[in-house]
Amino acid sequence: MSLPGLPVSLRPAAPARPLIMGVVNVTPDSFSDGGSWLEPEAAVSHGLAMIAEGAALLDVGGESTRPGAQRPSTADELERVIPVVRALSAHGVVVSVDTMRAEVAAAALDAGATIVNDVSGGLADPAMLGLVAGRGAGYIAMHWRGHSADMQSRAVYGDVVAEVCRELASRRDAALAVGVAPELLVLDPGLGFAKLPAHNWTLTAYLDRVVALGHPVLYAASRKGFLGKVGRGADDAPRPVSDRDVATAATSVLAAQAGAWAVRVHDVRSTWDALDVWEATHAARAAGGAAR
Repeated sequence: MSLPGLPVSLRPAAPARPLIMGVVNVTPDSFSDGGSWLEPEAAVSHGLAMIAEGAALLDVGGESTRPGAQRPSTADELERVIPVVRALSAHGVVVSVDTMRAEVAAAALDAGATIVNDVSGGLADPAMLGLVAGRGAGYIAMHWRGHSADMQSRAVYGDVVAEVCRELASRRDAALAVGVAPELLVLDPGLGFAKLPAHNWTLTAYLDRVVALGHPVLYAASRKGFLGKVGRGADDAPRPVSDRDVATAATSVLAAQAGAWAVRVHDVRSTWDALDVWEATHAARAAGGAAR
């Protein structure tokens, strides 16, 4: 098995276009589209539409991780996720399961998922890393300091880039130590998870430092709260979640410039178009440099 796209170590010197990971939330309470795709048929139809628009893989999750969210039971998470994973996999879609629970990850892998996207980086469930290693699955380890109910109280940093990189490196080392294949390991700086807006912007500005850890990097800013506040005054209301796709697309271009492996987004079309612009500009610059 290999992850879609080339691992960082095998990429050419020129930056590669990031893949687009489409978000399929099968939850009633996700911050962006909770409840919109709760029924399996709706979720599968939505996922296939995202593939048609250019998504290379889909991330299916049954637990909202917005700040303050309460966890569903394992049974509820399984009921939400597994039918959607099975149906999308049957259509030949590359599926990532967004879960912190090894039991859910195992069932999703049985249903056809090939990647586990664990926002806790293996900290929420001590069985997760061993499961992923034993199954030979792809693994996305995100920077995490605690569950959604109280994570924002832990958004305290002296140097957010250095601390996130150090803590991510620790999760990388833990995953490799139990046998997760290095070429199947992806890192995610965890925007919005125990991060204030200034932390998210700083991590975006220095995303290349995360890439320098030596593994593919997933950048997941889509529609998050810090994008709702950009360009707004301190006392102004944030722009609605549904009006954050242009800002999301702009961050996808920044992630491309930093060398990210993939961007995780709710609206595929706007990010696809933005990456077309980035790719065309990069190609023109490369051609101009060769001519000179």
